[in-house]
Amino acid sequence: MPSILLHLVPASLYAVLCVHFWRTRWPMALAPSRGLRPWERALLLAGLIIQGAGLYQDVFPDSQMRFGFSSALALTLWIALLFYWVESWSARLEGLHAVVLPVAAVCALLPVAFPAQHEPVNAASPAFRAHFLVAMLAYSLITLAALHALLMAAAERRLHKGRLSRALASLPPLLTMEALLFRLILGGFVLLTMTLVSGILFSEALFGKPLSFNHKTVFALISWAIFAALLVGRYAYGWRGRTALRWTLAGFITLLLAYVGSRFVLEVIIGRG
Repeated sequence: MPSILLHLVPASLYAVLCVHFWRTRWPMALAPSRGLRPWERALLLAGLIIQGAGLYQDVFPDSQMRFGFSSALALTLWIALLFYWVESWSARLEGLHAVVLPVAAVCALLPVAFPAQHEPVNAASPAFRAHFLVAMLAYSLITLAALHALLMAAAERRLHKGRLSRALASLPPLLTMEALLFRLILGGFVLLTMTLVSGILFSEALFGKPLSFNHKTVFALISWAIFAALLVGRYAYGWRGRTALRWTLAGFITLLLAYVGSRFVLEVIIGRG
């Protein structure tokens, strides 16, 4: 399949499914859901497989490696849809699909409009590629967890005020969303742990120098500690609701400072690419 079709086809499939869900699920948001139909599930999986192939081709063209903001956004939404597709086998998630699909359709096209140009140092090293992909997966899951938590907060606030819109009513029950949130956080935490451990143990092999405790490393470790405390609080003390939201956002912002902040300092303050 030509490269451009690996982006256009999944974007089209996501758009078609989005319109379909809003026409068939949104008007009946308060009615019992039947879950995803087999053809809906198959169409979504086809889009995920095709987009996954396109992302791999974008990030690893030939024997090189390129990565940019368009690839990062596309990968984040791809992981979101994959996660919800897997979870939809055991929970009603059409409402979340309807929210995520339009954004995923747009992000699937971003690598076409903004091809990745940045080539990471030591990109040819298989160890670095593994470390980089695990780090991006961790970042994507934690980003998704933060967005998921904000969506929960909006639904809960509207529910308490008795003004739940039909769009928010189409979302899964709050308890289901809370369980999904902590599965996202747990998955992101495990991947973040793998990222930090591989970076600490193999720093010289991965980056060509011993581990240095710069602001990026410090903020990543603080983020790891925040999510570790949140998971302990959840399973030992039953943390939930606003407490879980605050800790999730604190961990996400800290991780954002570690990865995005480092690029901001280099490109904007110091003036290096």
